[in-house]
Amino acid sequence: MFRFISSFFLFLVSVSAVAQSFVLDGLVVDENNRPIAFSNVVLYHADGLIIADGTTTNDEGVFKFEKLKANNYILKISYLGFGESSMNVSILKNTNMGLIVLKEKLQDLDGVTIVAKRPTVTRMVDRLVFNVENSTLSNNNVLDVLKHTPGVLVQDGAITVKSKVPTVYINDKKVQLSANDIQQLLEGTSATNIKSIEVITNPPAKYEAEGGAVLNIVTSKNIIAGYNGSVFGNYKQGSAYPKYSLGTSHFFKTDKLNTYLNYSINPRKDYRHNNEFINFIENNQTRSSWETDFKRTRETSNQNINANIDYQLNTNNSIGFSTSMLISPRENTKTVANSLTEVFNASSVLDSTFNTNNSSVDETFNVAFTLDYIHKFKKEGEKLLLSAHHTNYAFSSFQDVNTGYFLPNENTAFRNNNFQTFSGQKIKLYTGQLDYELPISASAHFETGLKVSHINSESVLDQFIFENGIKTEDLENSDVFLYDEINYAAYSSYSKDWEHWSFKLGLRTEYTDIKGNSLSTNTDSNNDYVKFFPSFYLLNRLNANNEIYFNYNKRIYRPRYSELNPFKYFLTDKAYITGDPNLKPQIDDLFTLGYTFNKNYTFEFYYRYENDPTLQFTYQDNVNNLLIQKNTNTDVSISYGLDFTTYTKLLTRWSLYALTSFFYYKNDFFTVENNGKLYSADKWSAYAEIINYFYFLKDKSLTSDVSYTYISPINNGPTDSSTRSGLDINLRKSLWNNNGAISIGVTDIFNTQNYNTVTRYLNQDIYSNLKRENRLFVFGFTYKFGNSNLKNNQKQIDLEERDRLNPKNN
Repeated sequence: MFRFISSFFLFLVSVSAVAQSFVLDGLVVDENNRPIAFSNVVLYHADGLIIADGTTTNDEGVFKFEKLKANNYILKISYLGFGESSMNVSILKNTNMGLIVLKEKLQDLDGVTIVAKRPTVTRMVDRLVFNVENSTLSNNNVLDVLKHTPGVLVQDGAITVKSKVPTVYINDKKVQLSANDIQQLLEGTSATNIKSIEVITNPPAKYEAEGGAVLNIVTSKNIIAGYNGSVFGNYKQGSAYPKYSLGTSHFFKTDKLNTYLNYSINPRKDYRHNNEFINFIENNQTRSSWETDFKRTRETSNQNINANIDYQLNTNNSIGFSTSMLISPRENTKTVANSLTEVFNASSVLDSTFNTNNSSVDETFNVAFTLDYIHKFKKEGEKLLLSAHHTNYAFSSFQDVNTGYFLPNENTAFRNNNFQTFSGQKIKLYTGQLDYELPISASAHFETGLKVSHINSESVLDQFIFENGIKTEDLENSDVFLYDEINYAAYSSYSKDWEHWSFKLGLRTEYTDIKGNSLSTNTDSNNDYVKFFPSFYLLNRLNANNEIYFNYNKRIYRPRYSELNPFKYFLTDKAYITGDPNLKPQIDDLFTLGYTFNKNYTFEFYYRYENDPTLQFTYQDNVNNLLIQKNTNTDVSISYGLDFTTYTKLLTRWSLYALTSFFYYKNDFFTVENNGKLYSADKWSAYAEIINYFYFLKDKSLTSDVSYTYISPINNGPTDSSTRSGLDINLRKSLWNNNGAISIGVTDIFNTQNYNTVTRYLNQDIYSNLKRENRLFVFGFTYKFGNSNLKNNQKQIDLEERDRLNPKNN
C-alpha cells in the first residue's frame, strides 16, 4: 500500500512538472574559486547526442537556462585550458548547481605547452592574445580593434608589429589586405563576432614565409543549430567630414550545413592638410626654396561582401565555399587635391608661385573565391586539408591635373599646363594548397604541406598632354607592363613536449619564377630563386610561474606588384611616383630571447637582420626641380630592442595592460640621386602603450577602455619622423540581455597624433608637416536577433599573394 501511494505521489509530481518550465543555473570557477568567464555550457538530452540548449557564462562565471521542461539531461561545461565537466541533471524544479569547478590542464598549442587563461590580454610563448569578445570594442570595426590591440601600431593606414608589416589571417586562414584598401576593408568589417586577435611575433613554418609577424583574427564558434543575425553601424565625426559604416550579417546552421553572409558599406570623406618645404641645393648652396600648402579631400564608399557555405558530408569529410568581394564604384570614389607652392630664390625673395588642382576618380573590383575540402582520419587529430583559390582584381583611375604659374602679385597665369592620366591594373591569381596534420603521440605532432601560386598582372598607363588646346598622347610617359609569377612552396614541422621543455622545428622551401616586360621599351626583367625558411622554438618552463624561451625565424617580403611598375605616375608637373621591375625580395633573420616571470611579466630581446630591404624613397632632383617617390632596395638594415609587457589586475573592476619597447634601427642605403653612394642612418627610439579596462554597474554592463600611445622620433632610412602620441577613451553599454549595445568615444583627444618628417642628408633637404583627421568623435551600435546563443562561422580568403595588389603605404 505504501509503495503504491509513493508511486502515485511521484506520478503527480512528474505530471505537475511537465506542465511547468524551470530554471537551471550555476557558477563556473577554477580551482582557486575564480570565475571562468565565457566558458561553453551545453545541455544535452539524456541520450547525450541531441543538444537541448546552449549558452556561455557571463563575466562573473554565471550561466542560466530558462523555460526548461521536466526531464533528465546531461550538462557539459568546457573551456580552453581546462578539463571538461559533465554531470547528469534531473529537472523537476528550479535547480541551482552551485559551484562547478573546472580543473586546469595543459594544452598543446603549436608545439608549445602553456596554461591557458582568459584575461583581456593573455601573454603566450609566441603570441599575445587580445580577447575582445563583449568588450567595449566589440561593436566597432576590425580596424578600431587593431588600433587597440597590444603591440600593434596603426598609423597612416599602415599596420605594423615591431616596426614591420604583419600578415593577416582569420581563423588561421590567410586574408588579403592590400594597402590602398586596408582601412576601408577593415572599417567595413564589424567586430561583433570577433573573439580575439592573436599577435604571433614569430610564425612557425605552417604560416606563409611572406611578411613579419602574423595577426590571426579569431571569430566566435557556433554551439547549437539555428539562425541569428545582426545589424551594426558606426558614425565618426572628424574636424572636416563625417564617416559612416553600416552593415548586416546573417548565420544559419543545421546539423550539417553552416552558412554565413555579411554585407557592409562604408561611405566617408577624409581630409588631409600637409605643408612641405624643399631646399634645392647646388654646389652646397641653396639656389631655390619651395613652400607648398597641400589640401586633399578623398571620398569613398566601399562595399564589402563576405559569404561562405560549409557542408559536412559525413563524420570524416566536409567541404566549404567562400567568397570575398570589395567593390569601390567610380561614382563614389573621388579625390580632389589642391596645392599652392611659393618659389623663393637664393636670397629668399619670392620669385613665383604655381597652383595645382588635381581631381581623380577611381574604381576597384576585387573578387575572390575559395573551395575547401577537409578529411579527418580515424586517428584523433589526423586530417588532410585541400584548398583551391582564385582572385580577380581590376583597378582603374582617371586623373585631370591643371597647373597655373604666376609672377608675384599677379592674378593672371603666365603659363598653364594641363595633363590627364588613365591608369589601370588587372590581376588574376590562382592557388592550390594541401596540408596534412598527424599527432604522433600525446606530446608529439607533425605537419606538412604543399602550395602552388600563379599570378598574372597587366598594368596600363596612358598619359595625355594638351598643346594649344589639342589633346595628344605623351608616348614618353605611357606604357604597358606585363608581370607573371609562379611560386612553389613546401613545408614541414615537428614538435615535441616534455615535462619542462617544449621544442618545435620547421622548414619552409619556396621556388619563385618571375617574368616582367615593359612593352614601350621592350625591356624584360626576369628572375628566379629558391629560398629556405627555417624556424626554431625552444621553451623551458622553470616552474609554474617562470619560463624562458628562444625563437628563430627567416622571413621574406616580396615586392608589391605596383612597386615593380616602371611607370612615372605624375601627381603634379613637379612630382611623380615610379617603381622598379628589378626589385629584389627582402629577406629577414629574426632572433628572439624571452623571459616570463610571475606569469604576467615578460621581457623580450630581439635582433633582426634585413637583407635588401625595400623602401619608398622620397628624394629631390636638384637639376630639374622635381620631387620623386621611388621604390628601391637598400643595402642592409639592422634593428634590435628590448620589449616589456605586463597584464595586471589592479582592482576587481580595473585591469591594466602595458607595453614598452626600446629599440635601435640602422639602415645602410645607396642614395638614388648622388651616384649611388652608400649612406647610413640610425636612431634609438621608444614606443609605449598603456590600456586601462574598467567595468561599472552591478552586472558590469557598462565598460570602458582608456588607452594612451606614445612613439618617439623614428628613423626609416633617409627619413626621420617626429614624436607622436594619442589618448583614446571609449564607453560601451550592453542592452536587452546583451543582444544590443551602444558605444561612444573619442580618439586622439588632444589631437597629438600628427607629426613631421625630415629628409636631410648630402644634397637632400625636405621637411613635411602631416595633418589628418585623427581626433574623432565615435558612436556605434549593434543589435543581434534570432538565436543569441549562436555564433558565426565567418571565414576569409586564404591567400598570401593578394596583399601585394597595392603598395605598403597609402
